[in-house]
Amino acid sequence: MAEIFTLVNLVDLLLLVLLQAVLGFDNLLYISLESKRAPLEKQKAVRFWGIIIAVALRIILLFLLLNMIKAFQNELFAIHWEGIIHATFTLHAIIVLFGGVFILYTAMKEILHMMSLEDINQEERSNKSIGFVIFWIVAMNVVFSFDSILSAMAVTKVFAVMATAILIGGILMVALADTVSDFLTKNRMYEVLGLFILFLVGVMLLSEGGHLAHMQLFGNPIEQMSKTTFYFVLFVLIISDIVQSRYQRKLNIAKKGVGSKTP
Repeated sequence: MAEIFTLVNLVDLLLLVLLQAVLGFDNLLYISLESKRAPLEKQKAVRFWGIIIAVALRIILLFLLLNMIKAFQNELFAIHWEGIIHATFTLHAIIVLFGGVFILYTAMKEILHMMSLEDINQEERSNKSIGFVIFWIVAMNVVFSFDSILSAMAVTKVFAVMATAILIGGILMVALADTVSDFLTKNRMYEVLGLFILFLVGVMLLSEGGHLAHMQLFGNPIEQMSKTTFYFVLFVLIISDIVQSRYQRKLNIAKKGVGSKTP
């Protein structure tokens, strides 16, 4: 552990902690939304243990990637349908594609569920078992881990530095998970925004998985959505939601004013 305390490694550690914080936003959002499937009194425990187990698995995955990176990048099988689809799948590509499909499915299911509600005050989440919810939190965390771990490997090759950054990132996630979940509970309108951000995350993962698989659809290669594009679209979504909310509030005030003046 003494190797961490060199100036270079301390700088790398700071960069990696910042990287974990930035890349962990979509993961934290998923955890907050997914935990609502558990019974209300168990949701805090689900978030805590889901993050703890996921951090432990992330460190194991880091060790595996450092020692078996080629195994994740070796071709497993290929699909070639002339003029329709061409792809070469690796384990890395399959994991990322699965994560993208599942997150898209989850986001769309919840959005459609919200649209079908007749009574907004009725229970919106089916009470899944704690083990079921924790399993999906951990599974999706592994999918999200690839980006952060591969980015970390580009900064340093020192396992202790990367593992420490992951632990600090896990502590930050534990500290913020309840705050994010409580905010979404108290501000229900932002839960819709959160689901559309989650949908965007699913699209980003699908594009990344398609790029990793060198996928071509109808002769057009799948290009990976860059982080810059992702955060720009995220910024536009948030600003649009804030503007719409404030405008809706003004319209409601105006309607009340007109109603109070009506004899």
